[in-house]
Amino acid sequence: MAQLNPNAIAFTGLANEYCQAVENAREYEQSDFVKTMLKLLPRLYITATDLNVDEADQFDAYIDAALEEDYYDSVRRGMEEVFGPDDVYLEVFEEDMKFSDTPVSASISEGLADIFQVLYNYLATVRDTTDETVALALASVSDDFKAYWSSTLCNVLRALNAIAIRE
Repeated sequence: MAQLNPNAIAFTGLANEYCQAVENAREYEQSDFVKTMLKLLPRLYITATDLNVDEADQFDAYIDAALEEDYYDSVRRGMEEVFGPDDVYLEVFEEDMKFSDTPVSASISEGLADIFQVLYNYLATVRDTTDETVALALASVSDDFKAYWSSTLCNVLRALNAIAIRE
């Protein structure tokens, strides 16, 4: 792998650990998977916010999609099976909620799979590549984090916490 700063190395390691856990979700009991996610997600959030990205790279940053839709669906379904009826939760931070008379629901497994997709594509991009490509991939992940998956992570974390404290 290309030379990375300590924050990028920590992020890459956590991304790999997260992807492995999500890919193997079917092997977990629900409580163990929830505990694993509750340990990984906050650390991912912190390391993603600490990525030192060159702002010049953010304009050229792009990650090719490496995750196939069938594999994404398989991973999502595996987590959906683990969560069972606990997979669906009420989403209070949804923009549409302001204009809705009915609650807006979300899926833990879909949120985790969406984060998985970003991290899987990042890991596929940085594996055996150049310093420049790694820098661009980090910039893309950082930009996507700010624009999208940071809120997904926080929302899913809240739902996972509700399951954990109930047990």
